Amino acid sequence: MDHWPPALSTAAPALLLASQSPRRRAMLAELGFAFETAAADIDETPQPQESGADFARRMAETKARTLARPGMTVLAADTDVTLDGVILGKPRDRAHGLDMLRSLSGRSHHVHSAVAVMHETVMEVIQTTTQVDMGEIAPAEAEAYWASGEPADKAGGYAIQGFAARWVRRIDGSISGVIGLPMVETVELLRRFGVTPQPVAAA
Repeated sequence: MDHWPPALSTAAPALLLASQSPRRRAMLAELGFAFETAAADIDETPQPQESGADFARRMAETKARTLARPGMTVLAADTDVTLDGVILGKPRDRAHGLDMLRSLSGRSHHVHSAVAVMHETVMEVIQTTTQVDMGEIAPAEAEAYWASGEPADKAGGYAIQGFAARWVRRIDGSISGVIGLPMVETVELLRRFGVTPQPVAAA
């Protein structure tokens, strides 16, 4: 059985982000971390009766294990959206994307994010769940939004940091978790593995 904390060298471990997401790359860079990136080729199909939180955790853990390398610290994350407990996934096509927006209009939903950090055989996971209250989304606005291309690859069919921000009435939880990487929790978790951001240069 592995023991906590993991045995780390005095040098900062090399960091691998298990994602090709431009959003996650930008967020991690903004935090001041130096890292490499790689995509994990895994099956991202939810299991029957799997909750959004459990699905996000399983995906993050699987991505981290898939890309584990000797001497490397791997950071993996997953974010999903649930409405009435049902995982929405990413839009398959235009009709599916517009149907998602209609279902979210004027209602509350939850966004589950999980972050897994793995070094050698030791893994730690943190999770956040954020409630997002949406205002009404007019059909013409939904059509224009889909045509913009922004929601095509987003869980739940929208990006809170983009055009869709105009529909968000209230957020209870981590907004960075909704975007795809809960920043406070990620920094805390990486610090436990000896991975720290670079000092911010004075302006």
